[in-house]
Amino acid sequence: MSLEERFDIVRSIGEECIQDEELKNLLANKPQPICYDGFEPSGRMHIAQGVMKTINVNKLVSSGCKVKIWIADWFAQLNNKMGGDLKKIQAVGQYLIEIWKDAGMNLESNKIEFLWSSEEINSRADEYWPLVLDIARRNTLRRISKCCKIMGRSELNALTASAAQIFYPCMQCADIFFLKADICQLGMDQRKVNVLAREYCEDIKRKNKPIILSHHMLPGLQEGQNKMSKSDPSSSIFMEDEEEDVNLKIEKAFCPPKVVEKNPCLEYIKYIIFHWFNEFKVERSLENGGNKTFSTFEELVTDYECGSLHPADLKLALSKALNKILQPVRDHFKNNFMAKELLMRIKKQSSMENQEPQLDPLGSVSLHSSSSPCNSESQMSWEERFDIVRSIGEECIQDEELKNLLANKPQPICYDGFEPSGRMHIAQGVMKTINVNKLVSSGCKVKIWIADWFALLNDKMGGDLKKIQVVGQYLIEIWKSVGMNLESNKIEFLWASKEINSRADEYWPLVMDIARRNTLDRILRCHKIMGRPELDEFTASAAHIFYPCMQCADIFFLKADICQLGMDQREVNVLARQYCEDIKRKNKPISLSHHILPGLQEGQEKMSNSDPSSSIFMDDEEADVNLKIKKAFCPPKVVKKNPCLEYIKYIIFPWFNEFKVERCLENGGNKTFSTFEELITDYECGSLHPADLKPALSKALNKILQPVRDHFKNDVKAKELLKRVKSYRVAR
Repeated sequence: MSLEERFDIVRSIGEECIQDEELKNLLANKPQPICYDGFEPSGRMHIAQGVMKTINVNKLVSSGCKVKIWIADWFAQLNNKMGGDLKKIQAVGQYLIEIWKDAGMNLESNKIEFLWSSEEINSRADEYWPLVLDIARRNTLRRISKCCKIMGRSELNALTASAAQIFYPCMQCADIFFLKADICQLGMDQRKVNVLAREYCEDIKRKNKPIILSHHMLPGLQEGQNKMSKSDPSSSIFMEDEEEDVNLKIEKAFCPPKVVEKNPCLEYIKYIIFHWFNEFKVERSLENGGNKTFSTFEELVTDYECGSLHPADLKLALSKALNKILQPVRDHFKNNFMAKELLMRIKKQSSMENQEPQLDPLGSVSLHSSSSPCNSESQMSWEERFDIVRSIGEECIQDEELKNLLANKPQPICYDGFEPSGRMHIAQGVMKTINVNKLVSSGCKVKIWIADWFALLNDKMGGDLKKIQVVGQYLIEIWKSVGMNLESNKIEFLWASKEINSRADEYWPLVMDIARRNTLDRILRCHKIMGRPELDEFTASAAHIFYPCMQCADIFFLKADICQLGMDQREVNVLARQYCEDIKRKNKPISLSHHILPGLQEGQEKMSNSDPSSSIFMDDEEADVNLKIKKAFCPPKVVKKNPCLEYIKYIIFPWFNEFKVERCLENGGNKTFSTFEELITDYECGSLHPADLKPALSKALNKILQPVRDHFKNDVKAKELLKRVKSYRVAR
């Protein structure tokens, strides 16, 4: 076949092609282009999905293309089809394949491949999900929401739309690259996500863009129905409809005399009958014009517009042609036992589509389970353990649940985590060490989540995963040297990317289930976990939807009983508890939210890696610490919002159990405070001056930090890590 012939065949599929010249160039230079087509298994198959897809796929195969048909089972679940029941969705997928076998799709060519999205994605999760996340972080919510029609949804409303409606386009865009598609052959309703894929190529400076070949969308059979709907049987001919069903539906179809525009019967003839038979035969009495065979659609339109072809004759001929196409499918579903059983299941499922399945998406994950009452290694009472653990949290949701957990589980699992995003400040280094050591001493096992993929989503280090992972290694080196009790064997560092990839089949269905059960508005309330200000659709990226859903999933993925994170992470911990209510799960993760240390300057609510003056860094030299504390906001006699006092309360007292002030006799002499309350009394009345408090604070901080400095000076690996981290630009 010549290039021109191949081009004409392929181009005839599309109502629109972006771009024709690219398609010609592809066919001229690639013997077997890869074409991506797909479908969401969501109920009975209508004739556009069955016959039009068969026609288009066969054309592609005849022109030398290889066609990958994507059975988008996970997408149907995201879209809440069949109530989100994956087993039912997969049964629908099998039923659709059975139809194409008998509808005439050229499966014997060995150029057509059916691929289940759940299987393919799980088998190459390490390739697929980073691509999805990269698409999400590069696109605003507003841009992604423009693609919502690919799910058969109207415009997004944050109060009613689910977070799944942001996941879906990012994933479908990734499918194109994941399948190495040269051509995207989908309906006009999928156009926007295909354009998104081309825009993504521009973002990543990729020269070869996927070619978009968008086929026509058949309307529904009733007046004003822009497309067929599986939920309205009168709007569609289904592939296994009986002959009398087809006849009745076509008889009742909208088909005004002499009117061609928006006439569904004429569209069926144009896009199905002529492509299947290359002609359209009308049988009628001599008085009505006699039998006539139309060899082109234009010829038929001429007769119809002038009135010489009446709707009554056209409809009978259309019904006959459709029934001829569908008869092999009917025969298969009557005579093949497996196909017959499948069809019965699908018809039953379709009538119950919106019923929620009685499934626990967490499967075997069990929170708070224990085989025996607690008797910790330290022989501490559960009350003593409770006091230690509870002292970590500025807030605990709920105290009674925590008591019950510690009384009944010997080694609760605690989830803590961090996003590797630059140099480590003292809250991340020392406060985390204090809290983790408390948890270990009370018998907990602590899983520290190195959230490298999350830092990538949050565009830290410019989205450079290698740099992010170097930062993660640097942070671990700090905790090794500052005094985290790593020898206890109760602390485990887990890299998010590695752990998620190793159990992708467990993790991502959980993330998607959280997404489909929560509105955009609910998920956006969690935006502070990413360290972002208030968001809107113009500034928020799609990553702001992925991130909270993933962090919520982490809690269950790590089988955490306790979430030990800062107050700024509270919303996502509450989301996890609400998710338990959604899925009727009794045991909820306990939220233990620690205090957030402020920045050192006036009005700074929290430390910032991007503002060195706001933080003491774990590798700061002694002179740096002294200077920063000297310049820190510390008004005399004022306790509230005084960062120096907060450092003493949350770092110095938990570390040393005291605070030593050295001063001359005329200023009150040396004094050791054994409680923070005692110190506050002196400070508020003015007997302890900021000029004496600050040097004492600097001295205590430097004592804590000296082992870290020594480690980064004397250990070759640590020294090189610090050098690399300091060279990185702190990028958001």
